[in-house]
Amino acid sequence: MKRQRVQHSTEETGIDLAPMLDFVMNLLIFFIITAVFAKEVGLTVSRPSATNAEKKEAGNIVVAIDSAGDIWIEKRRVDVRAVRANIERLHAQKPDDAVVVAAEKGAQTGILVQVIDQVRQGGVQSVSIAATERTG
Repeated sequence: MKRQRVQHSTEETGIDLAPMLDFVMNLLIFFIITAVFAKEVGLTVSRPSATNAEKKEAGNIVVAIDSAGDIWIEKRRVDVRAVRANIERLHAQKPDDAVVVAAEKGAQTGILVQVIDQVRQGGVQSVSIAATERTG
């Protein structure tokens, strides 16, 4: 009698990585599309420095005050009485954005206080004042 050779299948079972790669790619695309990009201020402001300055990563509604006392919101010059209406509109469009007041060193404190008061009347209670981090 002859021996019959039995051939065993050497096929190995493994994990199919294609669905996982599809899932990871979908997550990557989702996070790229929904990423919040920081807005840049259209006006160059020389800000005072502070020891405890911290960086805010979220989107911001920026109100700039130059040394001449002019107030700028979204690259437009506005009167102090129009700050409240502009903040209400921008806050309604982007309720998660924080309000940052960027005042130059030479800006009058009175105007800064009026702007912060108008922002708070516009519905935003948390107002930050922009400063650069002091080195040394």
